[in-house]
Amino acid sequence: MATGGNGKKAKAVGINHVALEVGDIDEALSFYGRFIDFEIESRSETAAFIYFGDQFINFALGRSQGPDERRHFGIAVDDKELARRTLEGMGIEFLDGRFLDFLDPWGNRVEITTYVAIQYTKADHVLQGMGLGHLAKSEAALKELRKKNMAP
Repeated sequence: MATGGNGKKAKAVGINHVALEVGDIDEALSFYGRFIDFEIESRSETAAFIYFGDQFINFALGRSQGPDERRHFGIAVDDKELARRTLEGMGIEFLDGRFLDFLDPWGNRVEITTYVAIQYTKADHVLQGMGLGHLAKSEAALKELRKKNMAP
């Protein structure tokens, strides 16, 4: 397995945040707030920081490039079908493929995934603090984690 170079280096722990360029901060907060629940940590005329427990999205004013094609980010939710129905009710058109992908109004490609079905795991105390302590990983997700010695 490739390790990205020689010598001692920092070990990646996870993704703390994603920065998305948008055309309007208020519109971004409104758009994303229609289909996911989040806390607004701070906002200004040029940026907003929305939190999902211990991770966040930074909306930054200034999108100028065309729509994303393959580049995307994923949001893990507790209820993917509820997210799908809500997005459909918003008139969102999903992109072709096996995933629940769409473009936001500024061309950022978003993938919605189900927390219980993927390897990504939040600490139990963070889930509790978010009111999501009831979520449990699927057997398929646990199997993937066990292959990496990351689950009992």
